[in-house]
Amino acid sequence: MHCKLSMVDSLEKIGISRHFSSEIEGILDMAYSFWLQRDEEIMMDVATCAMAFRLLRMNGYDVSSDELSHLAEASNFHNSLQGYLSDTKSVLELYKASKVCVSEHELILDNIGNWSGSLLSEKLCSEGVQGLPILEVEYALKFPFYTTLERLDHKRNIEHFDARGSHILKTECLPYGINQELLALAVEDFTFSQSIYQDELLHLDRWVKENRLDQLQFARQKLTYCYLSAAATIFPPELSDARISWAKNGVLTTVVDDFFDVGGSKEELENLIALVEKWDEHHKDDFCSEQVRIVFCALYTTVNQLGSIASAVQNRDVKNHLIEIWLHLLRSMMTEAEWQRSQYVPTMEEYMTNGVVSFALGPIVLPALYCVGEKLLGSAVKNQEYSELFRLMSTCGRLLNDSQGFEREGSEGKLNSVSLLVLHSGGSMSVEAAKNAIQKSIVASRRDLLRLVLKEGTVVPRACKELFWKMCKILHLFYFRTDGFSSPKEMASAVNAVINEPLKLPS
Repeated sequence: MHCKLSMVDSLEKIGISRHFSSEIEGILDMAYSFWLQRDEEIMMDVATCAMAFRLLRMNGYDVSSDELSHLAEASNFHNSLQGYLSDTKSVLELYKASKVCVSEHELILDNIGNWSGSLLSEKLCSEGVQGLPILEVEYALKFPFYTTLERLDHKRNIEHFDARGSHILKTECLPYGINQELLALAVEDFTFSQSIYQDELLHLDRWVKENRLDQLQFARQKLTYCYLSAAATIFPPELSDARISWAKNGVLTTVVDDFFDVGGSKEELENLIALVEKWDEHHKDDFCSEQVRIVFCALYTTVNQLGSIASAVQNRDVKNHLIEIWLHLLRSMMTEAEWQRSQYVPTMEEYMTNGVVSFALGPIVLPALYCVGEKLLGSAVKNQEYSELFRLMSTCGRLLNDSQGFEREGSEGKLNSVSLLVLHSGGSMSVEAAKNAIQKSIVASRRDLLRLVLKEGTVVPRACKELFWKMCKILHLFYFRTDGFSSPKEMASAVNAVINEPLKLPS
């Protein structure tokens, strides 16, 4: 079973698991049956038990962390299983398993994460990890799984695994020739995908120019980063429509955000909202400025085009829903602009209710849900589950942005969740304490989002739910250390790695 699970893990790591979905389902079904029976082939081996828990949970199987209770404290097996403590790979598997937490009550996972993480850090500092595993340990400790982008990981893993002579595709489990064939498939898949990404980025560059978005002096030019977030996560070549929708709407939300933030007057902002409310009924003389004309015409043309594509995929008209998403965003941004103009201090509840919308993930993620190959019913988008997925994802984004951008926004006279906590505390809460409170909320929202994404039997299809989680991961990476979206150098290497630079393979 360890060999079978290792193969599933390896196929996921090098980005070709989708080509073996039925085989993987068979292996995971078998592993789940063993898990429910507490079969010793899984339960008695630390690495196998930890890997089974992680893979089963992340693939939607209902597994309880209680089955890992015997591993909750390092002291529990210092003597009886001393060998495992010197087995870096087993400890690393436990560390990875501890991170797929979906409830605040899973203290077992917290405990495993604490001691395994400390032990791995000690091993690194004392040079107790020799050879190849050190790369995996360093990466796992540096980048939690909720801050990673799949295509970046796939590239890194393909390059490293090939350099190791297929180290990860365990030679004791599979013949060497099969290992090489799988790696060759991964190389071919990644290389072909890159050619698609490059073509799509050229298309997007033309789209920006055709819609004159590059002529808006106030707008940040973030096309490559918007596209990176699509290509690095919605990576299968056939999902081009979803990537294009995601990227175009990402560019447009950045433009609109900057328009409300610095580029537009009160009259222009009101004019833009009125035009979107009219939509097909707008007239060529309705624009109060050339800036409004450019912004609205780009919105109008693009949303109509994407709406037609999404409607064809769904076999029903979804264009009005896309317009509603944009209108909801514009109205929330206007609320924030009015608060700032009048120097109104909202309550934390008012701020967050509006802020999860004004953070502008709606137009990026929600239209793309229609383009990932699943039927998304009208009843599903009106369901509480859909709203909760959006709320949790956007809460993570809003709070991550507020925590990292607190000083910058404060210098611009803007309020955010950190400053509001301090203000409404009556002086009893420091900025540091407020940031700690925000961090706890981020962790809770991320955990709750993962639980909802992994839950089986829900009204929103799994492929659609995955997009909410993918965006959450993107946000955690972008705001991991700095206000990443405002720090181009932070993302430049990622853009090149996913889109431009070919795989570095041994000759």
